[in-house]
Amino acid sequence: MEELQDSNSKSLVALPGSLVLHLFRLFGQQDQSSWQKYILAYFLLVRNEYFSGESKRHSDVFCDISELDVFPYAIDLDSEELELNEQKPILKAQSGGDSSGNRSNDCYFPGLHDDLSQDCLAWSSRSDYPSLSCLNKRFNLLINSGYLYKLRRKYGIVEHWVYLACSLMPWEAFDPNRKRWMRLPRMPCDECFSCADKESLAVGTQLLVFGREYTGLAIWMYNLLARSWSRCTPMNLPRCLFASGSSGEIAIVAGGCDKNGQVLRSAELYNSENGCWETIPDMNLARRLSSGFFMDGKFYVIGGVSSQRDSLTCGEEYNLETRTWRRILDMYPGGTSASQSPPLVAVVNNQLYAADQSTNVVKKYDKANNTWNILKPLPVRADSSNGWGLAFKACGDRLLVIGGHRGPRGEVILLHSWCPEGGEDGADWEVLSVKERAGVFVYNCAIMGC
Repeated sequence: MEELQDSNSKSLVALPGSLVLHLFRLFGQQDQSSWQKYILAYFLLVRNEYFSGESKRHSDVFCDISELDVFPYAIDLDSEELELNEQKPILKAQSGGDSSGNRSNDCYFPGLHDDLSQDCLAWSSRSDYPSLSCLNKRFNLLINSGYLYKLRRKYGIVEHWVYLACSLMPWEAFDPNRKRWMRLPRMPCDECFSCADKESLAVGTQLLVFGREYTGLAIWMYNLLARSWSRCTPMNLPRCLFASGSSGEIAIVAGGCDKNGQVLRSAELYNSENGCWETIPDMNLARRLSSGFFMDGKFYVIGGVSSQRDSLTCGEEYNLETRTWRRILDMYPGGTSASQSPPLVAVVNNQLYAADQSTNVVKKYDKANNTWNILKPLPVRADSSNGWGLAFKACGDRLLVIGGHRGPRGEVILLHSWCPEGGEDGADWEVLSVKERAGVFVYNCAIMGC
């Protein structure tokens, strides 16, 4: 298995599509003939369980691949070099083309229908997509079309990346699987937007950054497909200091303040597929400095400060099917003071967690009893700046705490990770990455899963 480890990563390539691309790199100097066709076809068939009686989990594929008669070559995965020993193939490779049977010399992989090739690419790591788009014009069009991300949603393939902006660092993306940092292009905003406070939100394949320009409130959007920034369609009622959350291709923003400082109870839904904002029914209470999240298919808002500057302990639940809000009393005991950050909350597998800005602990919400239970201490202090400058996010099945640290190496940003549902209550936080020369204050953070 170690031979199949990516040279730039500490994690094993576990998906069939990623293994296929890795084998392509290993045999880049070989003749692109029938062995590649069978490698691609084999993993697609195994993943879709087309081999009756031979269906296996992904973890078993690596162990028994050389034992199956349908594979045209025996591969010794335990050897330092993969050896190809010719055997009699049973499967017959098809010429390139689409599923209708139309043949084409301009195919993605020689000998594979385009739909099978696209399936392989959908299962590969999206870290490879920028490189793949440089292969030729056809790959470039496919990667930039977004079709592979639709296939990934269809198959339930999700990779979570962290998008981060710190005091001494512009926007960068971090791939937790490969422990790799990638700098985003510089945002072409004006100086006012660059220096002012901002809020961020990841939805679909877009990163939205909300702030204020000289002309008023504005939204800049980073498009993962185009790998560039552009202006986003403004909200029907522009706002700041709002609660927000995303689920798939939609996001909801609620409350906040308008350009005149009036506290709002209105809410809007954003669809990243068409780039449109839709006004939805108002909340029961106007609030700012609150937090939002999706859980169990519903959108929630908790904490915040009212228009009378009172700390709010109640929460609100929005049902997307009935388009109604339900008030939940004492959902966030203690509330949020005007000097504190919005509640630091994250949802992992439909379970709600919070980082307490006062006691520096992680708490879990008990839905049945509407109470909070303390789990463990935070790896960094949240009370030093009332929760500001710290990010507490869900990244797949793990919780991330991202904050600054001053030490012998200067000012760095530490990314801590912990799995709350893996029986690791007593386990220590794992340090995913140390980002140097980034300052100690996290301005914005968003997690994009696609």
